[in-house]
Amino acid sequence: MRSQGVAGTWPVGRVAPAGGFAPADLGLWPAIAETLRQWARAEAGPGRLLPWVPVAFGGGIALYFAADHEPVLWVVATTAAALMLGAVLLRRSRLFAPAIMIAAVAVGFAVATWKTARVAHTVLAKPLYSVSLSGFVEARDIRERTDRFVLRVTAMEAQRSDIKLERVRLSVRKGTAPEVGSFVQLKARLLPPISPVRPGSYDFSRDMFFQGIGASGFVMGTITASTPPDAGGLRLRYAAFMQGLRDAIDGRIRATLEGDNRAIATALLTGRRDAITAPVNDAMFVSGLGHVLSISGYHMAVVAGVVFFAVRALLALIPGLAAGFAIKKWSAAAALVAAAFYLLLSGAEVATQRSFFMTAVVLIAVMVDRRAITFRTLAVAALIVLAVAPEALVHPSFQMSFAATLGLVALVQIGMPNLLASPDHSATARIALWGGREIAILFLASLIAGLATTPYAAFHFHRVTPYGVLANLGAMPVVSALVMPAGLLGLLAAPFGLDGVFWWLMGIGIDWMVAVSRWVAALPGAVGRIPAFGIAPLIAASLGIIVMGLLRTPLRWSGALVLFAAIIWGLSVRQPDILIAGDGASVAVRGRDGHLHVIRASRDGFLLKQWLAADGDPRDAGSASLADGVSCDASGCVTALADGRLVALSLRIDALADDCSRAALVVTARPVPPDCAAMVIDRPRLASQGALALTRSGEGFSVQAVRARSASRPWLPAGAGEGDFDGSLAPKTALPRNRDATPSDADLQADDGG
Repeated sequence: MRSQGVAGTWPVGRVAPAGGFAPADLGLWPAIAETLRQWARAEAGPGRLLPWVPVAFGGGIALYFAADHEPVLWVVATTAAALMLGAVLLRRSRLFAPAIMIAAVAVGFAVATWKTARVAHTVLAKPLYSVSLSGFVEARDIRERTDRFVLRVTAMEAQRSDIKLERVRLSVRKGTAPEVGSFVQLKARLLPPISPVRPGSYDFSRDMFFQGIGASGFVMGTITASTPPDAGGLRLRYAAFMQGLRDAIDGRIRATLEGDNRAIATALLTGRRDAITAPVNDAMFVSGLGHVLSISGYHMAVVAGVVFFAVRALLALIPGLAAGFAIKKWSAAAALVAAAFYLLLSGAEVATQRSFFMTAVVLIAVMVDRRAITFRTLAVAALIVLAVAPEALVHPSFQMSFAATLGLVALVQIGMPNLLASPDHSATARIALWGGREIAILFLASLIAGLATTPYAAFHFHRVTPYGVLANLGAMPVVSALVMPAGLLGLLAAPFGLDGVFWWLMGIGIDWMVAVSRWVAALPGAVGRIPAFGIAPLIAASLGIIVMGLLRTPLRWSGALVLFAAIIWGLSVRQPDILIAGDGASVAVRGRDGHLHVIRASRDGFLLKQWLAADGDPRDAGSASLADGVSCDASGCVTALADGRLVALSLRIDALADDCSRAALVVTARPVPPDCAAMVIDRPRLASQGALALTRSGEGFSVQAVRARSASRPWLPAGAGEGDFDGSLAPKTALPRNRDATPSDADLQADDGG
């Protein structure tokens, strides 16, 4: 009779023990093959494939965002339904596992397609000036220098345009943002949502699209409050109520704390963190404590944990309740209510929703007598988050949060049982051992969470935090034991007017956290800059992390090999030689020194900051060295590539003739003469493709564009330019390799004067 294996066990017979090889009498290669088969069978045991379902589901969402144009919803939905039906029919077959994974990919693709169709709205494609707007204020942000608010548009008038937007995000002078829920009339300049500043960089327009915002801009003149045409709806009244509650909390904190302490305390409790000054904000992120400023799983876990243990301790003081009722479940229910209130108070953004779902799954598991921290819990939470907000998959907070959580769950289920196992000791020895284990667990948790999030921090923010473990060990115990509990007690005491002492205690803990962040940020090598790399190394790194986290047999170490290969791949990516802004007003050229030299006709500090960060360049956007080697006059600018060839930014038509004869590449928004001998990047190409990155390829360049050929998505519509542009640029005529790149006397005089 054949023995059936179960999850976590090896089938009976001539098999390898866990972590070992098959019997030697099989021969070396057959023994290795047999061992691999046994490990694979163990990984495919009952219940072991469930954590892979959200991985496949997320893979389908990733495929959706990689599409060049919007899929046809009914075709996608029909395909997903057919594959799900096929998986059900194959449930008793060996093909069930691959069938369910393929179906999960299809369902993820379909869910993302449906979500986009559900939130579809008009997106502004060209700037509009002096636009008359009226509508309801739905949200407001208090920032360090300016304020910002979201306007739900009820009426819109613009010259030479009949476009109608649903929501716009507007900036105003600090202290002048209207109240949430008010109905206002104003004039504004509207701009299209920010598209990627270089190929492969983060797409802010996608975030705005899924928030229902079709344009950004700034208010011109005064804002006039007027009588609304209707009540605005229940959602608006709820938003006004919650904003009033946040403002009241901020006012109570302001009565005790000030400056960055007040801003950080408000951020921790209400999610509003834009008022934190730049030096403190930078120190927090450089030191690796930036995650504290964004409400995430950590904050939600602390809130739920404090409420859970406090309620359970209070109930345990009543003997009748402790002996006859399930006070643990009651405490979990109270913690769930507290977590839900914290979700609403903090604005219920996607990152906070994800944290709440994860916490809710854990608390519900406690209430139904199931293990709270398991891979299944993580899988269910991931499925809920991705089903509700599939766009979260491409957001750095989702990627970093789940990578860190996966590492911590693996530590709990695999590492901690061995770490906590110890023989019996004397009371004194047990106390010392307990303290040592707690320190070791805190160190391991910080280390694993930091390592798991490193690929995503490197990809999105182009930096790593070498001393992140040190900063977290120094600050997080204080945040967990003092800052957050004091904040929660302050919220409870505020209605009674007894909250001042708790804000004061919160401020003491914040002072310590800021001091730790400043100290760590000042250490040598604290800023680990990583040049930009493509999405492929990030996908490989993600696969390696998932394999290491989910597999239980020694096969998991194959994930380490994949992760190592991804790191080498990412670090070996060649950086572009030329970057061109989407409006053609800024050009960065890599010179002989290997650094970018910037030609710019505008003062876009955000663009330069992003370019320099992606290049791993420590200079700031205002550095004078950015213009080294750049010669400018009123007609344009010119600088040299590493091979001596010139790149020109032509601002006037009368400069094109000279630039076309001397430069290898001309960037211009002006009409180009048909006999121009240089390679040309002109307005039609930029309007069609957006920002460009050029890499030298022989005498020409390979071209990467924000908008690939024929690509068009709802948040990044096809450009207005005409023409079908190739992915390369080639010289029109053979260029001499030893072309003299020495600036002329006129160039030098223009440079001295410019």
